[in-house]
Amino acid sequence: MTSPSIKKLLIALSAAAVCTAHAAPPTAIGKSEGKLDVIAWPGYLENGSSDKKYDWVTNFEKDSGCKVNVKTAATSDEMVSLMNKGGYDLVTASGDASLRLVAGKKVQEINTALVPSWKNVDSRLQNAPWHTVGGKHFGVPYQWGPNVLMYNTSTFKTAPTTWGVVFEPQNLPDGKPNKGRIQAYDGPIYIADAALYLMKKDPSLGIKDPYELNEKQYAAVLKLLRQQKTLAHRYWHDVTVQMTDFKKEGVVASGTWPYQVNTLKGEKQPIASTIPTEGATGWADTTMMATKAAHPNCAYKWLEHSLSAGTQSGVAEWFGSNPAVPEACKAKAPGGSDFCSDNGFAKFTEIKFWRTPEAKCSLKEGCVPYSRWTSDYIAIMGGR
Repeated sequence: MTSPSIKKLLIALSAAAVCTAHAAPPTAIGKSEGKLDVIAWPGYLENGSSDKKYDWVTNFEKDSGCKVNVKTAATSDEMVSLMNKGGYDLVTASGDASLRLVAGKKVQEINTALVPSWKNVDSRLQNAPWHTVGGKHFGVPYQWGPNVLMYNTSTFKTAPTTWGVVFEPQNLPDGKPNKGRIQAYDGPIYIADAALYLMKKDPSLGIKDPYELNEKQYAAVLKLLRQQKTLAHRYWHDVTVQMTDFKKEGVVASGTWPYQVNTLKGEKQPIASTIPTEGATGWADTTMMATKAAHPNCAYKWLEHSLSAGTQSGVAEWFGSNPAVPEACKAKAPGGSDFCSDNGFAKFTEIKFWRTPEAKCSLKEGCVPYSRWTSDYIAIMGGR
């Protein structure tokens, strides 16, 4: 049985695929428009202003004649909202946003023939379901990686082995309670992190996929998240604020992105990260082009540039992610690290990648729709 909300989304996705058949992508790249407006995760488009070694934007601007303007976004929901408002050419969307953008007809089909380096994209990502609809590609893979557990090494002398340190009330290794010293992510997709934890902690719930939850499973996950609310110092979405909380506000454990871990380590903070025994959720981000992109020629030029070994290796080392182009693992990154090994390139199959929950449901009783995830998580963060 398929729930009404799932049917609506599937119908919308089919409609989007049909619509793009009438609005075919361009067959050639024209003259640069001189400008490119991009929505991106923090650290994804660096021009050397953060660290002069990390710059994959400046040369692109010189070679293409396209001035790059970046609007950083903290959550997938923010990206969807910004794309709905319009005025942007590209967005580096994660899997929990990409199909919503396709269904909402906010992004267009990509002519991969105009992106010569498409052939170099990881075969595991070329036809990924979070950007491929009806055999058509609505974006170009960019980077991927896990949501890791970041911890303070002064508090944890050895790496914590379970996500329970941020979900369950307990004393930490320094003898002090975790209450007020942990964080949770400010986004409804974080419900999947709680579901992933319960998959192993309580097998009797029968959770097989953290993005496919029936009513009983969903109720158990919400109960866990309400418990976490009593422990959380903050629901984070701003990477700078989260890092400040670890440095100055006594926070010692939280789910996070490798970007924050790398940055804090670079500042010589007592920080490390791990993937606990329950595994991890993660993100596989796709650069998608707005349906009404004002600068499509510059956008196509960036899509090709984004897949170059220099860009892929630089982003991977700087952000702590993995490249969408395997050959980039052989490239020398600005910092000289073995970034593919360090960032878990071999752990692709272990990650439960973000995706819109209702876009796929294998449960005969139906899955709780994403609209419920959104409203219920907002309520939990508000203490309800």
